[in-house]
Amino acid sequence: MPAYVIVGASLAGAKAAETLREEGFDGDIVLIGAEPERPYERPPLSKGYLLGNDARDSVFVHEAGWYDEHDVQLRLGTTVTAIDRAAHQLRLADGGTVDYAKLLITTGASPRRLPVPGADGEGVLYLRTLGDSETLGAAFRGGGQVVIAGAGWIGLETAAAARHFGCDVTVVEPEPCPLYRAVGPEIGGVFEALHRSHGVTFRFGEGVSELRGAHTVVTSAGEELAADTVLIAIGAVPNTGLAADAGLRVDNGIAVDETLCSSDPDIFAAGDVANAFNSLLGRSIRVEHWGNALAGGPVAARAMLGKQATYDWVPYFFSDQYDLGMEAAGLPEPGRYDQVVVRGDKDALEFIAFWLSDGAVVAGMNVNVWDVNDDIQALIRSGAQLDVGRLTDPGVPLTEV
Repeated sequence: MPAYVIVGASLAGAKAAETLREEGFDGDIVLIGAEPERPYERPPLSKGYLLGNDARDSVFVHEAGWYDEHDVQLRLGTTVTAIDRAAHQLRLADGGTVDYAKLLITTGASPRRLPVPGADGEGVLYLRTLGDSETLGAAFRGGGQVVIAGAGWIGLETAAAARHFGCDVTVVEPEPCPLYRAVGPEIGGVFEALHRSHGVTFRFGEGVSELRGAHTVVTSAGEELAADTVLIAIGAVPNTGLAADAGLRVDNGIAVDETLCSSDPDIFAAGDVANAFNSLLGRSIRVEHWGNALAGGPVAARAMLGKQATYDWVPYFFSDQYDLGMEAAGLPEPGRYDQVVVRGDKDALEFIAFWLSDGAVVAGMNVNVWDVNDDIQALIRSGAQLDVGRLTDPGVPLTEV
């Protein structure tokens, strides 16, 4: 019988393989990855591993022997070039083929390239892989001037790491504040103040218009910034080429339903590459968060087996910057909330922010306040209109709001 094949040796792919075995599947499983490393988790690449706090072995999803022990054929350094849907077969770059009964695509995303002269020049860095993190860490340890294009999560986390190593850091961002499209100005301003207090320089309302070698960044305002290290952190693009070439429906990712099934009933997608219908939110979302891969892989695996599986995950994200640790639940997207309220002390960086729509919580972020994220997710799931006074009162347990 043809194998259940997973293309993308990622967190989502590895958790899907694990779930297939846990659910009792005893057929062949083939996990194919283009990178030379076995599946690993990406958050440490801009956090603990980049800072040197996490050991290299700690980033991997499973111990090296897990795949053999669970009879999962792990094929690393292998590129899939085409999906032949009619033949249920994958074509490989080395000329080989792999037959599949069911296929899961977990190919993730790639850093968005900056479309300006010099952006792909030698010495201009992007962060996505384990090797990228090691290169960036070595550059930061060298000190000097660091210029980062982009004040999103990766931009801010790497800025914090660069300051940890004593670099001078300038962040160039076209929006008016950090995380403008991720959390809005109300909370983006908190992160701006945090980074400024640690010596980061921001240039808001400016983009990067040119890179002259790896040592001069020209902004859209015509300013020339000297740089020893340049990092481009302006988001990611889903790796949908295989799916599109195979005729699957693609729309800002591989379009999949609430079971993570694509427009082909034998092909599924999970993780960063999937634009999935979230039955809780009632709309399709494509999320590039660790939690999405962690949740999506098992859902897809169960659906591949014909078992009950529904993608109703509350989007979850976490970040560590300097002495700020936070967790976020939900998606505070522009236009999907009408009020932001805070419980706790925002100035002291110990608070919970809530994004509301018609009095109901659509997203929440706990900053240096712990063991409350499950309660925040429960509020989001409830969809209930809440008393804002009780919601923002630290004396009222979130379970009693």
